[in-house]
Amino acid sequence: MNAPEIITILGKGSAFDGKLTFEGTVRIDGDFSGEIRTDGTLVVGDSAKVTAQIEASVVVIEGRVEGDVRASERIELSSTGRVAGTLYCPSLEIQRGAVFDGRSVMTSTPVPTSADADA
Repeated sequence: MNAPEIITILGKGSAFDGKLTFEGTVRIDGDFSGEIRTDGTLVVGDSAKVTAQIEASVVVIEGRVEGDVRASERIELSSTGRVAGTLYCPSLEIQRGAVFDGRSVMTSTPVPTSADADA
């Protein structure tokens, strides 16, 4: 199996506030605040601090995330990952050493997006 090509959008030591949309796989290693939406994969690197509402197909968390995370496929919380918020996904993997302060909502039906809540 080939690993997906990762496009780094925010490098270590950088910061960004706003709305991020992308295709494919993106890795964030800096600080991000705002909103992230994609049909692709988001990797939050171990040096990252993300304060955002996140919607993606797959979310891999190695750093810190504050906010709700909605994944249509899965969320992976690595041993270095820290999450404060609600995780919505059909599949959740939490490795030993990870910190999860919040709640999880798991369902086999499509995960509702924030846009669904507005309707």
